[in-house]
Amino acid sequence: MRERPLILVVDDVEENVEIVRVRLEAQGYEIATAPNGLEALEQASRLRPDLILLDVMMPGMDGIEVTRRLKSDEALRAIPVVLLTAKSGIKDVVAGLDAGGDDYLTKPFEPATLVARVRSLLRIKTLYDTVQAQAAELAVLNRDLQARVKQQVEELERLRDLRRFLAPQIADTIASKGGNAELLEHHRREIVVLFCDLRGFTSFAELAAPEEVMALLKAYHSTLGPLIHAAEGTLERFTGDGMMIFFNDPIPCADPAARAVRLAIAMRDDTQSLARDWRLRGYSIGFGIGIAQGYATLGRIGFEGRFDYAAIGTVTNVAARLCSEARDGQILVTQRIATEVEDMAAATSLGDFQLKGLSRPIPIYNIEGLKA
Repeated sequence: MRERPLILVVDDVEENVEIVRVRLEAQGYEIATAPNGLEALEQASRLRPDLILLDVMMPGMDGIEVTRRLKSDEALRAIPVVLLTAKSGIKDVVAGLDAGGDDYLTKPFEPATLVARVRSLLRIKTLYDTVQAQAAELAVLNRDLQARVKQQVEELERLRDLRRFLAPQIADTIASKGGNAELLEHHRREIVVLFCDLRGFTSFAELAAPEEVMALLKAYHSTLGPLIHAAEGTLERFTGDGMMIFFNDPIPCADPAARAVRLAIAMRDDTQSLARDWRLRGYSIGFGIGIAQGYATLGRIGFEGRFDYAAIGTVTNVAARLCSEARDGQILVTQRIATEVEDMAAATSLGDFQLKGLSRPIPIYNIEGLKA
């Protein structure tokens, strides 16, 4: 609705037009005029008035036919039409209203009645325009919402795919900050590294069918995977039956050693249950773990199209060597780890070990279990 409503007055008698013009302009309305039905349709299409006062009895196309055409046009049908007729017969009134007229006035009409009818219909037109504007805004909001929902679904799908191949912490970082996230750049940090693998797996893989090997690995990974996620460890990679998990990166934590030891004990307990089932099938397979703490360089490695997030440093080698030395059921840790968890876990000293790749022997401990 315009600030000053525009009213189209259609009548073939100029004196009638002037009477209506004077009355309505005095009320602050803008007035446009048309002398016949065809020009009324052209003016209505071009000006889109807020209301039409339409004489019924005109030569050529009468007001009832003009009303029918206005109401059949989707762009014009919302414009209120007041029919002006010199006849008071019910037949003309019914014909006009059936054609789509919104109201009628019988000539001669009182000026106050004319103004009152105009005001009433303009109020209705204002409400209609408001509803239409709100509907248009709602449609835009719905389109925006659909676009946002689609985008969020795509992001969730992308994150789900990332989580299939990356540690959740890495996947979340990439999803939120992109592949150039600062966290993925090379940096130095103290971490706790846990290496684990199966005892006797190589011999088993030489003799078993490939399907049996894959079935065993699936059960093994499916058992340990949820434990790793629950402990919020970063699973760097699978190496056949081996896994490397580290703590305190990319998301720092206050108790990396304790988390690693708790995870190791949970892994040992659950693989023992798997091993009993494997023994029933004739597989002699055990499980060992090594844990070490120290500084490493971490970040994204690889090439365009294939990247990994890796930890590089002596600490990873020490954890891997401890894992190699561990017998079935053992959790071998460095003295640093044993000291860090002495309040929560019982550890037994095994003496000094000369680990491959290290220049001198180091003291090694076996984690027996959690203290009561």
